Amino acid sequence: MTTYDGSTALLVVDLQHDFADPAGSLYVQGGEDVVPIANAEIAKARGGGATVLYTQDWHPEHTPHFSQDGGPWPVHCVRETWGGEFHDDLVVEGPIVRKGEDGTDGYSGFSVRDPDSGERKDTILHEALRAAGVKRLVIVGLATDYCVVETVLDARVLGYPVEVLSAGIRAVDLEPGDGTRAIGRMRDAGAEIS
Repeated sequence: MTTYDGSTALLVVDLQHDFADPAGSLYVQGGEDVVPIANAEIAKARGGGATVLYTQDWHPEHTPHFSQDGGPWPVHCVRETWGGEFHDDLVVEGPIVRKGEDGTDGYSGFSVRDPDSGERKDTILHEALRAAGVKRLVIVGLATDYCVVETVLDARVLGYPVEVLSAGIRAVDLEPGDGTRAIGRMRDAGAEIS
């Protein structure tokens, strides 16, 4: 059973319409089922005195991240659009870490990459966690094989103990088994998958 206290943060990853709604442009199968699980964890985290934070893809209309501009993905999570907003049923009460605002690839909540040069920059997440006295992370959200795994791997490099709630993640599975392989990578990095 997942426990929460003042040194723990629940990180809710990218529960946005384009990923978590069947009408979204990059819908993750079963993504909408993660929302009530996340809400239950948010209530538990708040009850235990934990910090709750959210990551949000927040792209410009054109970015090398999108297939229309030569990238791998359909247009998704464009800032100030329905697709970029959090799922209507998600309880959002806490700091939001936006990623990809300047056209960078924003897979991890902790870092973004220039899609051309590969140059990496930090987001505000690590600093926000340090300021809140967070020592441990619990993670739910989308998608297992992209933003969740990259966030977990960065968190482990930074030294955070991480628990990933398996009921609260879903995979894109562009290639069959991608989600399973991502779970293996997180385990190999020292994350607990519960």
